[in-house]
Amino acid sequence: MAKGSLQLDLLGTSFAIQADERPEYLEGLYAHLKKTIKQIETTSSITDPLKIAIIAGVLISDELYKEKQKNHREPTSLDLDEAEKIALGMISRIDQVI
Repeated sequence: MAKGSLQLDLLGTSFAIQADERPEYLEGLYAHLKKTIKQIETTSSITDPLKIAIIAGVLISDELYKEKQKNHREPTSLDLDEAEKIALGMISRIDQVI
């Protein structure tokens, strides 16, 4: 498999990574991470880059875990709505603690 590289510019830091993946795949991951970070920034009052990165990691891990648990069942709009409610609830609770 071809080695791909990607320049990351997120949350006030910049660095490059290399992986044994296609550049298009890496760009897709990067786009998803940026979308998740933007969602956190617009739906919460959190400004600390480390906290935003941790929350993004938790949300993306939640997506992966739920996907693995589905047993190949296609998500319904109710599933997606529930996932969104849970994620926003987590962000709200974190805001209250901070």
